[in-house]
Amino acid sequence: MLLVVDNGSIYTKNLTDFLTEKNILFEIQTPNNLNINSLSKYDSFILSGRRKNEKKVNEINSKIVNYSIKNNSKLLGICYGAEILALTLGGTIKKSSSLQKGNETVRIFENGLIKDDSLLVFESHNFEISKLPPDLISIGESINCKYEIIKHVDKPIFGTQFHPEMSLDGNNLIEKFCIL
Repeated sequence: MLLVVDNGSIYTKNLTDFLTEKNILFEIQTPNNLNINSLSKYDSFILSGRRKNEKKVNEINSKIVNYSIKNNSKLLGICYGAEILALTLGGTIKKSSSLQKGNETVRIFENGLIKDDSLLVFESHNFEISKLPPDLISIGESINCKYEIIKHVDKPIFGTQFHPEMSLDGNNLIEKFCIL
């Protein structure tokens, strides 16, 4: 079963509506209500975006990332979820030079979840990944962001700096992740 970790993004309802529409079985939990000892009942995780920085939320999401790596569980980090994935594995993030909000074309240069050459997606973030750790590689970029889509080198773990739940191409990416 899929666990959606709701980190407070205003777009999480779009994500859960899409999963429901596609008949994908999932549970949704906030980090503060999640029993970290119950992770074994899930085989995949989606970490949503967030609206504010909270140390406890970061710690819980990092534990989910580490659990996924240790147990070879599928994980998709969306926006903040991708950032915490990179941070947990030793990468860095930085404040964007300006708010990134609106439609963006992402060029795909390595096969991952999507076999298309490009995606039209929706961005909404103030921070971005600035350095990837050794275990993550970039498989998609845009004019404004070098690490739009990242993946683990040998685990079913992915991250998107954009919000896939907000576009048709992004929804296709989520669906591909769910059927991996």
